[in-house]
Amino acid sequence: MTEVVETKQDRIARRQVDKFQARRTELAVATLHTLAELGYARTSLREIAQNSEFSHGVLHYYFADKRDLVTEAVRQYEAVCVTRYDEVVAGAGTGARLREDFVDMFFATLNADAPLHRLWYDLRNQSLFDETFREDVREIEERREAMIWRVISRYAELCDAVPALGSGSAYALLDGIFQRALWCALSGRAGDVAALRGELVRALDLLVGEGQTQ
Repeated sequence: MTEVVETKQDRIARRQVDKFQARRTELAVATLHTLAELGYARTSLREIAQNSEFSHGVLHYYFADKRDLVTEAVRQYEAVCVTRYDEVVAGAGTGARLREDFVDMFFATLNADAPLHRLWYDLRNQSLFDETFREDVREIEERREAMIWRVISRYAELCDAVPALGSGSAYALLDGIFQRALWCALSGRAGDVAALRGELVRALDLLVGEGQTQ
């Protein structure tokens, strides 16, 4: 009888935890664009509340501080983003097609979600100074690296080649191009963004060594 009661209590406790986490996720997603517009340094839970439909008390109940909220918001956004290229990889029958579709989506998401990407880089920069961010940033970085590696490894396979760099270096190269393009886009330097599109194409070809697109 005692075991049955304990099991029921455990189920109730788990449901409460699940409901709490679900509400955290809902609030993080709902305030994501506010966070992206304000940035980490200029926000507090009170300021976020003033720019959203949620009260300061509600946000403070579910999040210990703005670090907690920003991290959860970026984590939820990246959980979706890390699969953004999977359809491109699955649908490409040739290296040339994969390269073209990947480059198109690479710059499409840069333009469509620039403030959200800016928030991610803001969080990553903060982790250089605040070690409490580092584990979350490490986890997100690993997922982003795996996302890029799925593209590069499939591109190399379609080109009958092998990747010229490992996954970490390949990710660093493409992420560097993306961050630079984002900075140029936010600065109104459309010509530089266009030039970086060409650089991305050349980078992809360098990453598959001596193989040729088929």
